[in-house]
Amino acid sequence: MGRTRSPLDLGAPLNTSQANPEPGRPHRMDPAGGCPHAANARLLSRGAVTAVVLPGGVEGMAVLGHAALKEFLAHPDVAKDARHFAALRSGAIPDGWPLSAFATVQGMTTADGADHRRLRALVSRAFTTRRVEELRPRVEALTASLLDGLDRAATAGGGVADLRAHFALPLPMGVICELLGVDAAHHHRLHDLSNRIVATDIGPEESMAANREMVEVLSTVAAARTKDPGDDLTSALIAAREENGDRLGPHELIGTLMLTVIAGHETTLNLITNAVRALCTHRDQLDLVLSGGASWADVVEETLRWDSPVSYFPFRYPTRDLTIDGTVIPEGTPVLAGYSAAGRDEKAHGPDAGRFDITRADGTRHLSLGHGAHYCLGAPLARMESTAALRELFTRFPDLDLAVPDSELLRHASFVGNSVRALPVRLHR
Repeated sequence: MGRTRSPLDLGAPLNTSQANPEPGRPHRMDPAGGCPHAANARLLSRGAVTAVVLPGGVEGMAVLGHAALKEFLAHPDVAKDARHFAALRSGAIPDGWPLSAFATVQGMTTADGADHRRLRALVSRAFTTRRVEELRPRVEALTASLLDGLDRAATAGGGVADLRAHFALPLPMGVICELLGVDAAHHHRLHDLSNRIVATDIGPEESMAANREMVEVLSTVAAARTKDPGDDLTSALIAAREENGDRLGPHELIGTLMLTVIAGHETTLNLITNAVRALCTHRDQLDLVLSGGASWADVVEETLRWDSPVSYFPFRYPTRDLTIDGTVIPEGTPVLAGYSAAGRDEKAHGPDAGRFDITRADGTRHLSLGHGAHYCLGAPLARMESTAALRELFTRFPDLDLAVPDSELLRHASFVGNSVRALPVRLHR
């Protein structure tokens, strides 16, 4: 047998003319995003691990297969700290690179070992099972209020309203900002900045401006909570920093707030949006859950698998040359976690992996909320919010349906987030 080679070692020049290259050539990630599933299927047919070209011509890799991704996410020789990112360390990554924030922001998602455990312990108090259950009445009250607003918006709009803007967004944004002690006046701005930070199609100046402004807004929040602390996570983090200065540095505080705001609402926003789309285009599945044949929790788990709210998450870096599913990932390579691809991997989910089925026996066997040490800390909250949102939405509006064909919905301009920009619906027949 010949030696196992990395796809980065094939000797062929990068394909700069098309998003879907010939077999053996690196896959060029489309900065404009779009629906990932057709490209995922083609890539999975070639293997569980593939070479990719990131925006700006940066070479990377993606792990797509369920088993390979599960192994990679928990591998002891895989790091999150950007000091292991070889191209960044050598100065080859330009200022304003659209994915820089994923690598360089200081917080849980870019920390390893003791630093990761320290930061995770500080944040985890806001996401315990008890704390999530204490939030349930607030989530249900906010859901009811937002449904009133959605109904009013539809009446004003001739029967049509954007469910994403009026319901799927303000619910998780309201909850996470309440947890953090962020005033409502900042909500819209924080969402807009989050969208720009996770976008993969923006230029260097816009990228740097969005990150600067996010830091400014969150610094204002931190200053307000320093002056007037409350029963919120930001105040708790500030207290931890002041009680023991080495527990949380100033950059870590702002980085932690940034990551919590973005992850705490973008994922749930996409999850609710994708679940509503799935149910509206699979009315038999909606009828099944409305009749009691399946639960809303089943809907949430199948949506996480079938249409993951995060498609490709940056970054992890092997700390040595690593072989995953027979493919070498060179040390220091930036690697994308291909959650949307793993969710439809036929080797893990069977030949009908592409079918939305809320009765699927292995419904919870997905990786869309991560795996290993970096498993999503907010997973219980995201599940609770999404389950409550879907239950109350379709209980109140059982005839809710898309106002335009699903194929006409505009997608996110990002290969990180996986959803649509707006979701116009009719609440009644």
